[in-house]
Amino acid sequence: MHPMDALGEPVRRRLVELLADGERTAGDLAAAVGAEHGISQPAVSRHLRVLREAGVVASRPDGPVRLYAVRPQALDQVGAWAGAMTRYWRTGLDALATEVARGRGRAAPSEGDGGGR
Repeated sequence: MHPMDALGEPVRRRLVELLADGERTAGDLAAAVGAEHGISQPAVSRHLRVLREAGVVASRPDGPVRLYAVRPQALDQVGAWAGAMTRYWRTGLDALATEVARGRGRAAPSEGDGGGR
């Protein structure tokens, strides 16, 4: 599964957001996401498994708990894809920026010069 496919689900995106600051235990993630989305710990575990199998997160045992962390390489793939897609609208945005800059160069009509109603 491609990382984009795994991140297409809101619960999985939230799990990745929670991991942005560093490693967290499966229990912490289950508590946070379970409370926010109203899902059970086993459901959170299934989402974590999908993220792990897609290479978005890594896990490691730490005594009696399992720690999860984001794999930056997977997010780099998502960023590269998003960057490549900007070519479709980059020209239009550049043209819009030019028009906005031109508009700023023109003086706005004042009330006394007939520009008002």
